[in-house]
Amino acid sequence: MDGRGGCVMAEQERQAEGAILGLLLNFDAGSLWSVEEVVRQLSTSRLEVIDGLASLQAAGLIHRVGDFVFATRAASSFDRLEL
Repeated sequence: MDGRGGCVMAEQERQAEGAILGLLLNFDAGSLWSVEEVVRQLSTSRLEVIDGLASLQAAGLIHRVGDFVFATRAASSFDRLEL
């Protein structure tokens, strides 16, 4: 496999993470979503959502409690800066 395949995968992952975070930030901080609600809302695979949630959680942008997720206060505050 050449390097372009890796770039395409990285771009797809970035887009999935952006879509997930955008969805969670579209509502007031602390809005609780089930993982299944996120999967249904986005037009991407369940696996991409699960991977995206894990990456966002590792970066400190979302909290996950069992089967529920929500944006962190820091992510919400940054989003409101409108940079």
